[in-house]
Amino acid sequence: MGCRTLTGLVFSVALLVGVGLSGAAGAQSSITEVQRGEIEQIVRDYLLENPELLLEVMEELERRQKSAAQQDSRQRIQQYQAALFRAPHDFVANPDGAVPVVEFFDYQCGYCKRVLPSMQRLQAEGRNARVIFKELPILGEMSVYATRAAFAAGRQDKYMDMHNALMGVQGRLDKATVYRLAGDLGLDVERLRRDMRDPTIQEAIDANLELARALGIRGTPTIVIGDTLVPGAIDYDAMAQLISEAESSCMVC
Repeated sequence: MGCRTLTGLVFSVALLVGVGLSGAAGAQSSITEVQRGEIEQIVRDYLLENPELLLEVMEELERRQKSAAQQDSRQRIQQYQAALFRAPHDFVANPDGAVPVVEFFDYQCGYCKRVLPSMQRLQAEGRNARVIFKELPILGEMSVYATRAAFAAGRQDKYMDMHNALMGVQGRLDKATVYRLAGDLGLDVERLRRDMRDPTIQEAIDANLELARALGIRGTPTIVIGDTLVPGAIDYDAMAQLISEAESSCMVC
């Protein structure tokens, strides 16, 4: 913490003391510059002698900022829940599940690949989760290309197969790999190529990008469980815990 920040904190504490002693109406005006300097010095000396108090202050500040951010994300989830949970272009696993679990991902995102086993386990075990896949290609042209291929594979009832195959690729993707995977999965590759050019697929991508901006999402993976938004990768146990909490208190299930 810099000197200027410390001085500001000192005066804030001093002002609170002044308010407590003199009343809110005239506390600041009743403190002369000399008195202000003396109070600042006393409080500053005390804080320097007890630096652990600064840590407590910063921890409390961080807690309040985190709480405010969570409240903001919950409000945004409420505002955009139709686009988030019921967009017609999204693939949904276990559609009868009560708790929505939304994953924003990119096929070239290493952290998204780490989340894949947890997402697969979540689908296999059910857990009352309605798993919604939000394609968010933000890592370049090949990310968009792979997303187009996944959407197109869905038109041949092979979305999840293609999704898992693309997520399983280690390293950077290329077009040849995308088509090889499609062929290995038994897809009609020529039809896939045609469907990838369908403008409605780009519209779906654009809608997901716009939704991510509206929700304040800045990277992948980002996971929304009920009314809780979690930036970054989390493991299966963390997902299961959030699902359990949402089952009893979720306002958007």
